[in-house]
Order: sequence, then C-alpha cells, then structure tokens
Amino acid sequence: MGPGYACAMNLFLDSFWRAVAYCLRPRVIALSFLPLVLMVALALGLGYYFWEGALDSVRAALETSSVINNVWEWLQSVGAGSLKLVLAPLIVIFAVTPIIVVLSLLVVALLMTPALTLLVAERRFPQLERKRGGPLVFSVLWSLGSTLLALIALVVSIPLWLVPPLILVLPPLIWGWLTYRVLAFDALAEHASAEERREIFRRHRGWLLGIGVFCGYLGAAPSLIWASGALLAAAFVILVPLAIWIYTLVFAFSSLWFAHYCLAALQALRAETALAAASVVTPALQTIEVEAVTLPDDTASDTSSAGNTAR
Repeated sequence: MGPGYACAMNLFLDSFWRAVAYCLRPRVIALSFLPLVLMVALALGLGYYFWEGALDSVRAALETSSVINNVWEWLQSVGAGSLKLVLAPLIVIFAVTPIIVVLSLLVVALLMTPALTLLVAERRFPQLERKRGGPLVFSVLWSLGSTLLALIALVVSIPLWLVPPLILVLPPLIWGWLTYRVLAFDALAEHASAEERREIFRRHRGWLLGIGVFCGYLGAAPSLIWASGALLAAAFVILVPLAIWIYTLVFAFSSLWFAHYCLAALQALRAETALAAASVVTPALQTIEVEAVTLPDDTASDTSSAGNTAR
C-alpha cells in the first residue's frame, strides 16, 4: 500500500468524522425535517387511498396460493394461526420500503444536498472557486437516470435474494451505488467543472462507492425496526414518519460525508494542477534569466571587436 492509499484512507476517515460532527449542528437537524414533511404527506396520502386496496390484493393472492394455505394449516396446528392476520400488512410494508428509500434519496438530493454542500463549502472551503459544472437540469436527469438503473438492478436481482448471503450484500450494494452516483454528483455540481468531476470520479470511484455502500447498510436500519415484530404493523402510521426521518437523517449524513470528501478531493486536485503548471513555467523563466545574463557579455564582446576593427 503506497502513499496514495494512505492519503485516500486519511481523507475517507477525516470526512467521516466531520460528517458525524456536522450532523449534530442545529441547522442540519432542522434541514432534516424539511424532506420529512413532504415524505410524510406523500406516505399518508398513499396510505389513505391505497392501503386497504393493497391489503385486499395481497390477501386475495395469499388465499389463492395452495402453498400458503398449507403453511396456514401448519401454523394453526402449532398454535400460531394468528400470524395470518399480520402477514399481509407486513408484505405491504416491505414492498413500500424500497419506494420510500428511493423517494427519500431524491428529495434529499434536491432539497438538502445543495444546502449541506453550501454549509461545508462556507465553513471549510470559502476560497474554492465555483465552476458550476453540473446545472440543475442535468443534475435532475442524472439522479433520475441513476435511480432507474438502480431499480432495474434491484428487480433483476430479486431471485438472487433467495441465496442467504446475497440478500445481505446485493440490496446495500445497489443502494450504495445509487447513493454514490447521486450524492457525489450533487456535491461537486456547484464547485467542479465537468472535467474535474470526471477526474475525481475516476480517481476516487472505489472510495466513493465504499461510502455509498456503508450508507446503504445504515439505510437498512428503519427496515429492521419495522421487521422487529408483527405488532409493528398495527403502528404503521407512527412508524412511517419515524422511519422516513431516520432515512432522511442517514442520507443527510451521507450528503455531508460526500460533501466533505468530494470538496477536499477537488481542492487537492486543483492544488496538484497548479503545482504541475508552476513546475512547467519555472524552467522557462530560468532559461530567460540565463539568456538575460549572457547578453551583456555578448554585447561587450561585440563592442571590443568593433574597437579593434576601428584601430
């Protein structure tokens, strides 16, 4: 492991701790409630109009399945027949969870990430030039395209979830890739040019993906809360706002982590570019100085030659 790895690891850990510290700021906590208000309104609205219909559809599908009916009979024989009442709500909850994750990510990217990136830039990088290489329209298209690819990968990988180890790897990996694509782009949209953004993605892709995967595992925490017991299905209205706020806080932390990492990497890239440009200019200046010093000698020699000719 060379000095480049050590430098990247130091940047990785330094940006992590700074993101943790920034999450405790009142401004960040207040910002975390803005997407929550929108997401709670959306979740409650969808639940009001579609909850009963979704439950009826799931129950009808379960009742027409001979395999599920055999499972019901076995559960009743062992005294656990009451689980039939909560299975349909749990299935609906688990089906809604990925949608909430994706919508939370998009809302955070559109509302919170620019504000949090500005906060980091104002406090740590006030002299960093803003080249605005990621316009808002391009940022939205980038986020939507990345989200579509992540959803396709999620749907295609569902059969692999039946393999026990892969269910713990594939969803966080997909969410991590999506988080890295969306939040890293938005963190650099205001300050980096398109060329600088591509160079940072090329150099730091592995580390940025690692941040995204780590945050993907953190994003699984609300799902664990929902799945902790069958009684939680009855508290769906209470759990939805709590889970959305946890998702939002996780993505706010992710935004801060990406902002600290990407802006520090951008500053280092520009310092490296300036140093390389200075090293090219310096030899040229030295050559000019040497030529400037030798000119008087040549002039004196020419004058002396002219004097001898005159004699």
